Amino acid sequence: MPLRLRDIVEPILDDFKLFQTEFRNALKSEVRLVNTMVRYILRNRGKHLRPILTILSARISGGVTMDSIRAASLVEILHIATLVHDDVVDGSDLRRGWPSIRRMFNNKKAVLIGDYFLAKALTNIISLRNFTALEALSKTAERLSSGEILQLEKALLGGMTEEIYYAMVRDKTASLFGTACELGVITASGDEVPRQQLRSYGENLGIAFQIKDDLFDLLGKVDTVGKPVAFDVKRNLRTLPLIYALKQQSAAKSRTYLQALKSHARRGRLDELRRTIEDSGGMDYAQERMHYFSRLAIDDLSFFPDSTYKTALTNMVHFNTQRSW
Repeated sequence: MPLRLRDIVEPILDDFKLFQTEFRNALKSEVRLVNTMVRYILRNRGKHLRPILTILSARISGGVTMDSIRAASLVEILHIATLVHDDVVDGSDLRRGWPSIRRMFNNKKAVLIGDYFLAKALTNIISLRNFTALEALSKTAERLSSGEILQLEKALLGGMTEEIYYAMVRDKTASLFGTACELGVITASGDEVPRQQLRSYGENLGIAFQIKDDLFDLLGKVDTVGKPVAFDVKRNLRTLPLIYALKQQSAAKSRTYLQALKSHARRGRLDELRRTIEDSGGMDYAQERMHYFSRLAIDDLSFFPDSTYKTALTNMVHFNTQRSW
């Protein structure tokens, strides 16, 4: 039976409810339009994976404090800010199966509400009054931007290799997973070894998470993934299945191969697109690498004694590999 996220949350349910209250309160504004846009974004809420990781990391390394709850809220606010800005940059009309915020309110308002979320994240950082947490978050904010810019650069100029792909993913996706876990330790005990172990766990999980999303872009359906499929191919983004598939082609054939994939994507011939990449081994290779980074994440947890929280963190890795959304 597939893992359910609510089963993973069960050991920290009371903490998670505190997070939800803190999160909603942190986003309140005296401006009516801001509140309207925030309500729309929260109506289409995601899985809250990163704050769950913050709380579990605090529990496994000393215990949850109110700073842990504030940190969980901060992480989710920062994550949403990046999603809103990503949708503007990508021109995406769908987010989690609903019209994106830019589609509902236009690009200018979407950029501004993304800025509002960033400002709220800064306010939350200050409320922690913890220089170590501030340093970790500052570096992560820089990495998030760098990863997105690197992806755009490679989409425009080409040259995406598997090594560059991992560097890009570590910054734009995995860094926030790692920091979410790290903040849990910082706000619980501050001990250096568990902090390093859980940051590594989060980053490895984040890479596996992104590879799973790469597979969704090619194998998913709009009604389950919540966004257009083959979107990355249309935007000339080289995800891991495509990087591997292209590497199997000769230099002479690679350009023709890529043009065929883009043609399939633009014309909605998704079965042909998938079959072409599958025949080159791209799907199988991405699956293997996802499981590799998943194993690394679970190995990072070997430092900790057995507990319900360690089991939940382990199950989060399995949840990612099994998820269909």
